[in-house]
Amino acid sequence: MKVKLTSVLVQDQEKALRFYTEALGFVKKRDIPMGEHRWLTVVSKDEPDGVEVVLEPLGFPPAAVYQEALYKAGIPWTAFYVEDVETEYARMKAAGVVFSMSPTVMGVTKIAVLDDTCGNNIQLFQVI
Repeated sequence: MKVKLTSVLVQDQEKALRFYTEALGFVKKRDIPMGEHRWLTVVSKDEPDGVEVVLEPLGFPPAAVYQEALYKAGIPWTAFYVEDVETEYARMKAAGVVFSMSPTVMGVTKIAVLDDTCGNNIQLFQVI
């Protein structure tokens, strides 16, 4: 068994696509019209055949409640691995990304938490 897809609920797919590609550095993998929404995925530019992140439209009211509760509590929706949290933090901060947690050592990891502009806190982590 392998993980090939993971989803991030987003309030606006087009806004999410811009943020995840321009600010985070992912690349668009699939963009398939599906009625009012799209099957829209991004992947790591370093692993184009790796796990796809589905930018899932927020169309189910209970999901919106869950997303908002996580966001208000400061809990990340998901986490993305990076080689160097400090470097990515500096790059993204310079690009205008807002962080709720600057790089912080937590046990054997260093993490930072950012706002994805689409209703989610996203954690970056590196193993140290």
